[in-house]
Amino acid sequence: MTVQKLTDNIFYIGVDDKTLDLFEGQYVIPNGVSYNSYVIMDEKVAVMDTVDIRATETWFENLATVLNDRLPDYLIVSHMEPDHAGSIQKFVEKYPETKIVMTGAAQKMLGQFFPELNIPVQVVGEGATLALGRHTLHFILAPMVHWPEVMMTYDATDKVLFSADAFGKFGALDTNEDWACEARRYYFNIVGKYGPQVQAVLKKASALDIQKIFPLHGPMLTDNLAYYLEKYNIWSSYQPEDKGVFIAYVSIYGNTKKACELLKTKLEQKGVKVAISDLARDDMAECLEDAFRYDRLVLASPTYDTGIFPTMETFIVHLKSKNYQNRMIALIENGSWAPQAAKKMRTELEALKNIAFVEPVITIKSAMTKENESQMTDLADQLCK
Repeated sequence: MTVQKLTDNIFYIGVDDKTLDLFEGQYVIPNGVSYNSYVIMDEKVAVMDTVDIRATETWFENLATVLNDRLPDYLIVSHMEPDHAGSIQKFVEKYPETKIVMTGAAQKMLGQFFPELNIPVQVVGEGATLALGRHTLHFILAPMVHWPEVMMTYDATDKVLFSADAFGKFGALDTNEDWACEARRYYFNIVGKYGPQVQAVLKKASALDIQKIFPLHGPMLTDNLAYYLEKYNIWSSYQPEDKGVFIAYVSIYGNTKKACELLKTKLEQKGVKVAISDLARDDMAECLEDAFRYDRLVLASPTYDTGIFPTMETFIVHLKSKNYQNRMIALIENGSWAPQAAKKMRTELEALKNIAFVEPVITIKSAMTKENESQMTDLADQLCK
């Protein structure tokens, strides 16, 4: 992504990274990711965040293009995660007179990430402002969205919210893809645990006249902001986004898979929207996304070593860690001699909030029987109620 003029005084200087295979060491990003950074050119110059150390040199080139021999007065640090703060030390070495602006919590982390960096920091809190000339920046604390030191910045002149990781998505900026799909996968896997904290920030944002949202990942949002705000409100309140059933299964020899495909067919015959995934083969992050997207979930697992199949067990750990709630869940198990998976899955899931379990629980012993097929019809009926 080249330098881009976003308003009369705000420029995009971020960098696309298509060389990284796993974001945060676990999430596949086939279309890469963007490290977003911005510059506000006024009587005082403010740089909004740095980039991952992988992209420092390109970022410096973009920055120099915009500065045009001027020097930055401020570096605003929204978030200390290395994909945004990784270039701070190199920036300070290049522009030693720049004032670093961050929260007190971020200041503590600065010493952790850069133990040899000993510089004065301008600490700001909730409601603090910074005048650049024509532009005045208002700082909004956003703890646990999704780290404790996070802050957002509102530019009252151009009515821009610099939203840190909120409203971000996977995918480089030169990738043409649906925003909601990769933003949803990003949200539930990166931010999803912290719904109440996101709700608190949305409440603060509702008091502002926001006409543009500039996140740290993904495209700048300049049109139809109500759409993006509505998505974040739904996601952070743990409400289903769509009516439908997500079937997540693991199958050792194909029998559990066959049962789930039969259930999918029966549900679709009733006009129900169905998504289905093999947890052993499909992207776990996308499976989590679909679990949160739909209002009903079916989990199907073989019994393995008298317990839950490991991949299913991992999926349930992810559901619990992201505060999965307000859904209906049906269970299918398979076991040739001592089926235990459904009982143990239910024990794990009972700790979740506002979960309604759907009957019948279906037990398959090796391969499906006519009775199992009849039970699938009953389960489809119950899932449609």
